[in-house]
This record gives sequence, C-alpha cells and structure tokens, in this order.
Amino acid sequence: MNVFKFFYNTILIVSGCILAAFGTSAFLLPNQLSSGGFAGVATIFYYVFNIQMGTTILILNIPLFVIGYFKLGLKFILKTIFATFLYSILIDVFGNFHFLVHDRLLSSIYGGILIGSGLALVFKTNTSTGGTDLIAYISQNYNIHIKMSNIIMMIDIIVVVSNLIVFKELEVGLYSAIAIFIIGKMIDIVFEGINFCKIIYIISDKYDEIMKIINLQIKRGATGLYGKGSFTKENKMVIMCVSKRRDIERIKSISKAVDSKAFIIITDAREVYGLGFK
Repeated sequence: MNVFKFFYNTILIVSGCILAAFGTSAFLLPNQLSSGGFAGVATIFYYVFNIQMGTTILILNIPLFVIGYFKLGLKFILKTIFATFLYSILIDVFGNFHFLVHDRLLSSIYGGILIGSGLALVFKTNTSTGGTDLIAYISQNYNIHIKMSNIIMMIDIIVVVSNLIVFKELEVGLYSAIAIFIIGKMIDIVFEGINFCKIIYIISDKYDEIMKIINLQIKRGATGLYGKGSFTKENKMVIMCVSKRRDIERIKSISKAVDSKAFIIITDAREVYGLGFK
C-alpha cells in the first residue's frame, strides 16, 4: 500500500467513525433506540447497568479480535481494531454532550443517515467497526455459502427484540427498525453511489428501427444480443440499452410506438463503467 492510499484510507476511517459515533450518541442513544448488533446490546447495558456504551462495545469485540486474527489475517484485524476503538471512544466522548433531539422519529431518521454514511466510509477501506459485521466476516470464513446479510439481519432482529423486552415499549422496536433500514440504505447509497442506472431489454421483430431511434433521439448506444425463444424456437434479437433513469420512459414509449407487441424488461444497474458513464 502506497503512502497516499494509506492516508486516504485513514481519513475515510476517521471520518466514518466520527459520523457513526455522532449519529449514535446524538440521536439513537438518548432515545433508547438501537442500530442493532453490539451497539444495541451496549444500549441495554447503558440504561440497565449505567456502563458507558463505548466501553461495552470494546469489551464485546475483544473475543472477535482474537478469532479474527487467526481467520482474517493481521492486516484486516489491525484496521478493524483501530476503527472499533476510535468508534467506541468517540461514542463516549459525544455522550458527554447533551443534545436536544428527543423526537424518536426524527432521531431514527437522522441517526440512521449519519450512522449509515459513516459505516459506508469505513467499509470502503475494507475495514469493519466490529460487532455483527466482524461476526459475519468470521462466519463466512468458516462457510463461504453463508450469506453475510442473513447473519447480520438475524443478529439485528434478536438485539432489537431484546431492546423491546428491556425497555417495554413497542415504539422502541418500531423506531429502531426504521433506523436500521435507513442505515442499510445509506450504506448502499454512499458505498455504491447515487447515480444508479437502468438496463432495458427489448425483444421485438422491429429491433433495427427501435435501435436507430434510440441512437438518434435519445443519443444512447444499444447492443443487439442474439437469443432464441424456448417455446417458439425462433431466433430473436434482444436490444440491451443502459441509460439514466430519466431516459427510460422515453425509450419504453419509443419501443411501444414502433412495435406495440414489443416485450420489455427494465432492471437496475448498480454500477456502469465505460463510455458515457464512469
């Protein structure tokens, strides 16, 4: 790793930890809300045993650091220890300030946005802040067929239900679920970008005419893919066009205008590289 990349990754980790810790301390913790994982467990310990949230997170992560060292390697675990330690310390530091947002809906929204954005910056460096993410990494190392998202979701559900039982308020669980959902969405947006594109597939006997109009009017390229109908056994030309969202409706309208029987499929494209895109 060159010096520039090292400092760039360090800045991302520090910035991400600041955002995530502030979102936790300023919005979720004062309102008894949980972001799932070890943070949710630490929230329970904070209110029941009066133990600082950051301290609990660090203690819970220690066994994972040891296991992670053997299963994930020294480089990954050192970065994770740094991120987890910084995140935990900042939670306790920000916890010394008294923030005035006590509306649980607003707290779940803004807390989710900040935490999700912060975690995404950390994830961009191939680093974890410990907790359920680290458990998922380790579990997948034991069995590559295990889906990380399923592991994280199951743990988050258990933690949120535990918060619900401890605080005896249904609102705690409902608003925590909103926060967790927003965190996941923000990770997707920051990690993958907001410039999502669409892929439109058009199956039509008038493919040549449709492609020409797309080229001339939409100013988009299109690719012809050779296909064969499984039922009719007829050879077909499938038009594939990657475009911004704003152009999809026009392409669809053009296709239907040329061939009312055109078969059209529209799907998401998370990342597109090449001429006219990234």
